[in-house]
Amino acid sequence: MKSSDILGMNARNQIYERLNSSQAKSICTSKYATKIVLEDHDIPTAKIYAVFATTEDVHEFDWLKLTENFVIKPTNGHAGKGVVAFRLQKDDYWIDILGKHWSLEDIKLHCFDTLEGQYSTHGTNHNVIVEERVITHHKLRKYSYKGTPDVRVFVFNSVPVMAALRLPTAESEGRANISQGAISVGIDIASGVTTYGMAHKNQFIKYLPDSKRKLSGIQLPFWKQTLLTAVKTAQAVGIVYSGVDLFIDEEKGPMVAEINAYPGLSFQFCNRSGLKRRLQRVESLNVLNADHGVRIGRALFAEIFSDKIKADEGLQILNYQEKIKVKHDDRNDFKEADALFDTGRFRSAIALSLAEDLDLVDWDDLLWFQQEGGEGKRPVVEAVLKIKDRKIKTSLIVSKKLDQRKYKVVIGRKDLPGFLIGEK
Repeated sequence: MKSSDILGMNARNQIYERLNSSQAKSICTSKYATKIVLEDHDIPTAKIYAVFATTEDVHEFDWLKLTENFVIKPTNGHAGKGVVAFRLQKDDYWIDILGKHWSLEDIKLHCFDTLEGQYSTHGTNHNVIVEERVITHHKLRKYSYKGTPDVRVFVFNSVPVMAALRLPTAESEGRANISQGAISVGIDIASGVTTYGMAHKNQFIKYLPDSKRKLSGIQLPFWKQTLLTAVKTAQAVGIVYSGVDLFIDEEKGPMVAEINAYPGLSFQFCNRSGLKRRLQRVESLNVLNADHGVRIGRALFAEIFSDKIKADEGLQILNYQEKIKVKHDDRNDFKEADALFDTGRFRSAIALSLAEDLDLVDWDDLLWFQQEGGEGKRPVVEAVLKIKDRKIKTSLIVSKKLDQRKYKVVIGRKDLPGFLIGEK
């Protein structure tokens, strides 16, 4: 992983987070507002049993009807603070996922603390939500310590660009929160298969703690549906850059837990891939709908190129270096050349020696001169490119630097609509 490809906190806050509207961010910081938006768009999420705004609400609620599988959480919480998940009710007490017994008075006191803001992070609204507890899919249950694992999908410009599985541990007390000791595992976007495990944000691990279960090679169930749900969620909220957290229910499939306008950055390491590079590759794409965005993400960010072809489903994909053909607009014969596809630049460029060989450079009839980094003003000429089976008439900057390179043409994103470029 190149250090230049890594997204840091300053870049996240100053470049990408600013793309999110204040309205979208306000929805993300309120679990209740998020629920309303999700329900309005028919996006699966845990059912709400109650919302408490006052101590009277807590006292008046019929707690005895909650016999099993429910969760109490603050509406504006963060990092799992104040979240308690219960398995069942027995006699006059409830048992949480860690096996701790709670009396009705204990539960009410916890709600009162939440109402006073003890567990809230954002704003002044300290309401309490009581909701359905998701039943973890059996394929993931054996990798999780008592709590519910979740999947975080980073969505940018309606494209899923990175994903990770978060597994609760004994250290995290059953919470899928990395800062409290949960494990993060990278996920191959194309296939939904896990790749690399990491503990404490900086320690690579191959096996689940205190077991011989490998963290790589886990096939996530409902994978395409999970990516589609994440993208639809971002679109429903109207957020450009986000981390969507989803539970994978045994029967219902992916269910949205929450949306983060400031998703953590440590998941770059369990994916061994820089998020900055991935964001740059999709920021200028015209994404038609959620399905199109998922197809793009699965094609661009597969672990190996053969998987990109399988994930493509109709998109035309190029390696970042390939042979193309170039010719003068008024000639019939193409000449083959090594080309580099660079979505970081806008206009394509051609080596001076190749341009002269193709009679592209007529110093008395140039299109214009354009500034080229490290070379000053350089002439711009017309040419026809043949990439795969597509012919593109375009303008090329004539570069002396490329005379010294293996590739004699650099193709910028202006000439790449309809193509996807494989990672280096």
